[in-house]
Amino acid sequence: MKAAWLLFAALGLAARGQAASPADPAVQVDFSNPGLSPPQWTLVLHSDGRGHFRSQMGRVPEGGLKEIEAPGVDRDIQVSAQFAGRVFSAAQRHNWFNDPCESHMKVAFQGWKTLTYTGPQGQGSCTFNYSKDKEIQNLGDSLIAVAETILEGARLEVLLQHDRLGLDQEMEFLTEAVGDGQAQQICAIREILERLAQDDGVLERVRMRARALLAHGST
Repeated sequence: MKAAWLLFAALGLAARGQAASPADPAVQVDFSNPGLSPPQWTLVLHSDGRGHFRSQMGRVPEGGLKEIEAPGVDRDIQVSAQFAGRVFSAAQRHNWFNDPCESHMKVAFQGWKTLTYTGPQGQGSCTFNYSKDKEIQNLGDSLIAVAETILEGARLEVLLQHDRLGLDQEMEFLTEAVGDGQAQQICAIREILERLAQDDGVLERVRMRARALLAHGST
């Protein structure tokens, strides 16, 4: 089963043009939690910060859409080389994810995270809900925070097109999420933030927050 999963991950990377070749190692995280929207996403990162993010929009709650959902996302992204370096360093320290990382402790369900490495050192994969290894647990949290940034960027794009007044509340939420670490690597959504910062058709508060987030850079 493990070998089949690793083969599937490698084929998926190749199909996306995110070459999982010895010359271009990659770390992939697959996240799944049916209680969230989107319930599943995949993030691939290369050592120079290049990456690709893919998700599908979750089901709309009964009674109508109560908040802006991110649309399905399928795009290349860029994180900082420093962040990517930390990801690959963690993979190396943990035997390229060939060691078990699930704690099997009775803790609240946080979502399944599957970390996969493919590259010159070989390949490895481990899946966990909660890990007793602090570095692995923190790595999962950080990758989820990057995904949240990307999904927030997609929500901002929808709001800019369909509900400009709604941008004010969403930008306030994103600013708070960056402040408490729930959203990381703002550089991954630089394009939409630059559009908002320069758009005279949105509220001044929105432009100010966009400029502040851009100044936040790659943290």
